[in-house]
Amino acid sequence: MRVTDYTEFKAGWPVVLSSLLGIGLGLSPLPFYTLGAFAPHLMKTFHWSLVEIFSALPITTLVVLVAGPAAGFLAGRFGARRVAITSLVLFAFSYMSLGFSNGSLTLYYIQWAVAALVGAGTLPITWTVAVNQRFDWRKGLALGISMMGTGIFGFFCKPLIAWLIPTFGWRGAFVGIGLLPILIALPAAMLLYRERPISESTPAQLRASASPTGLSFAETIKTWRFWLIALVLIPVSFALSGPLPNMETILTKAGFAGPAIVKLASLIGLSALVGRLVGGWLLDLFWAPAIALFLFAVPGVASLLLAQPHLSTLGAALAIFLVGFSVGVEYDLVAYLVARYFGMRDYTAIYGLLYVFFALGAGVSSPIFGWSVEKTGSYRLILEVGLCLLVVGGLSLLTLGKYRYARAAGEIDPVAEGAPVTA
Repeated sequence: MRVTDYTEFKAGWPVVLSSLLGIGLGLSPLPFYTLGAFAPHLMKTFHWSLVEIFSALPITTLVVLVAGPAAGFLAGRFGARRVAITSLVLFAFSYMSLGFSNGSLTLYYIQWAVAALVGAGTLPITWTVAVNQRFDWRKGLALGISMMGTGIFGFFCKPLIAWLIPTFGWRGAFVGIGLLPILIALPAAMLLYRERPISESTPAQLRASASPTGLSFAETIKTWRFWLIALVLIPVSFALSGPLPNMETILTKAGFAGPAIVKLASLIGLSALVGRLVGGWLLDLFWAPAIALFLFAVPGVASLLLAQPHLSTLGAALAIFLVGFSVGVEYDLVAYLVARYFGMRDYTAIYGLLYVFFALGAGVSSPIFGWSVEKTGSYRLILEVGLCLLVVGGLSLLTLGKYRYARAAGEIDPVAEGAPVTA
């Protein structure tokens, strides 16, 4: 198969579309994209501090530390489709419950904990299973398109919330956002998401073996590559996730207000769409660790821009676009790295454990960002720290070496040696 051949999408597009909607309206993007918009209203209504509001995110992280691997285990045992569909419904109702908060921080934190527990099945752990199974040569692009759901939601959620809150109040807005997984993602999952060992469009050599190949879970966690990826995910996810829920506050401190903040913050979702397509396309053409370094460097530049004391509208737009370009890049990158370095034998269990390390960094980032600005008066210090973490993380992945599980059997795969593919 040549790099210009996209025939895998003929059979695999239903899985990609349903995964796009499931990921975009699941646990991974909703808290980070929406909490910043609700924060001012929660502060005004209940007199909570920014740190208290954003502390819900590390609580969800603690829950995901257990629920993420559990979702991976259940997906491997009972099927990713069944787990994803059940989790979508439960997550939607748990998110809507936030609209009935009564001012008790304890209840507020319990609501987020429950949302994380029942929503773990909506994480990319489940959705990327069928995508990886059905795509081989276009694996990176297919994963990138699937992850575009976060960007699509990020682009529309800010204006949507800005309309919902004046129209129905912040409580009604929580219910409105919570209905989206049921109204959009659930029907798509039920109609289009199907697991299959392999797609009809893959080469005959690969179709000849229906059972997934790769390392077992026990074998994987004994490899240094697994632990390198795991440890890199903590600082990288911290640096990438921190600015998202804090973006409104960052822009406010930079002198922006009202409609300007909504328009600028919406650029995150738009640029995420571009980043998903470009990042996935590059993963199919070049060695993944090198692409990871590039994708981590992009938001690093954004951190430098956002750390400036005086930020123009053009500078803010560019910085936000660069942040969005790499938003959630860990998800498709990790999915790709797991498939290429460890195979598909115990994919969900391996991905589920790696998600723990991602969640560790992402979960503590928002309150630490909020704490930093309350102590220093600006985001400059924490953004500069994030830049350093991204550079170190990207450079560390360059030591991974060539892929263990390349492309279709019998086919020459230059990427397995770390070289670019030529048409």
